Amino acid sequence: MSDSLPNTQSLSLIPKRLPGLMFTLVLFAYIIAVTQRSSLGVAGVEAAEMFNASATALSTLAVMQLVVYAIMQIPVGMLLDRVGASRLILAGAFLMVVGQVIVAFAPSLEIAVVGRILVGIGDATTFVSGLRVIGAWFKPRRVPVMQQIFGTVGQMGQFLSAVPFAILLGLSGWTIAFLTAASLSLIVLIAGLIWLRDTPQQRYAQQSVSLRGAFVKLGDSFTRPGTRLGFWSHFTLQFSGTVFGLLWGYPMMVQGLGYPPVLASIFLVFPVIAGMVLGPFLGLLTARYPLRRSNLVIAMAALVALGWIALITWPGEPPMWFFILVLIIMGGGTTGSTIGFDFARTFNPVSSYGSASGIVNVGGFTASSLTLFLIGVGIDLGNRITGSASSWQSYQIAMWAIPLVTAIGLGFILIERHRARSRMAAEEGVVVAPLWTVIVRRRRGRK
Repeated sequence: MSDSLPNTQSLSLIPKRLPGLMFTLVLFAYIIAVTQRSSLGVAGVEAAEMFNASATALSTLAVMQLVVYAIMQIPVGMLLDRVGASRLILAGAFLMVVGQVIVAFAPSLEIAVVGRILVGIGDATTFVSGLRVIGAWFKPRRVPVMQQIFGTVGQMGQFLSAVPFAILLGLSGWTIAFLTAASLSLIVLIAGLIWLRDTPQQRYAQQSVSLRGAFVKLGDSFTRPGTRLGFWSHFTLQFSGTVFGLLWGYPMMVQGLGYPPVLASIFLVFPVIAGMVLGPFLGLLTARYPLRRSNLVIAMAALVALGWIALITWPGEPPMWFFILVLIIMGGGTTGSTIGFDFARTFNPVSSYGSASGIVNVGGFTASSLTLFLIGVGIDLGNRITGSASSWQSYQIAMWAIPLVTAIGLGFILIERHRARSRMAAEEGVVVAPLWTVIVRRRRGRK
């Protein structure tokens, strides 16, 4: 594994508070980016009424944002290697301000889609740029833990959209709510301009790489099985929480399960809280057992899929306690998707990390875009079958998209894990035995 290591000697010489300050800045930027991304979730019912949109049309509003996000990950990764993380975070904050202002005043669904596309482009720059800053400011052994904290706590943006934004939307209306959301990204832009630095040595770290050279790096990153393993890990784990928080969780709870809007808003935060609790633990396991990261991914993906299958096949409406359990499992899975970036970090040199992390980040949002659209189509289909509008039976049909897409991802994880381990054995002499054989050997050794 090629590890992307910062200069540990230089890290030991910088003031202790600076890494914490840089982490706080990129974490704040990511929290606000998640807030902008998920602000449509609690506004889904209002958007359907405001624009007179069907479930399929409404899913298009979210899908376009995520499709743009996914498409932008490759150029963002290439730009990250060329212009540095801080510039991308600042540009992203500016685009999200403009996008949310457009949504605030949108007279039609088509104009709102344009605004959400800009939000998607701005959002696309934030996460991978934050990972780059963390890698530059922290020692290698701390990076996996800090990445998990970054990815987990960043999901608090869903809390901001689920509770304060939802309350503001109800009290002040569509325009004021989305203008307020835009002002948060303006704060990120100002704070970043004042304090953010790419590395301890440089305000803006950039590499003079030609366009052709950038594409060569991209191709080299994609040819590494470890990068593709990261892609499919992110694809498989990240999307269920995104789909739930971004659009379909709130309508499913209010329209399908009949929960009060306030309770539904609170439940939107449960996966975030679960991820915050489990994230540091997953980070420690990733750092301590780097050769077993894929086993964590597979186990969490299987739990998420089985939880949703049980939920949507439950006779009648599922009990609330089991629904909460599924939300907790889903939160752990979404947080675990950051393991995909650890694959990118350890299977690529530092000069290609931007491209590799961009490839990985495409995974989850490709799965999210696909699933958002499938659920919208499934709800409309269920409505026609049942003859009722957005009943629980319609959501039971539509939510089969989650275990279906998870199964696709799991299949490719197994394929790419085999290729990655074969390459490690051939190039580095590292042979990873199947987990079950290791467990059997240890049990025999204890006897």
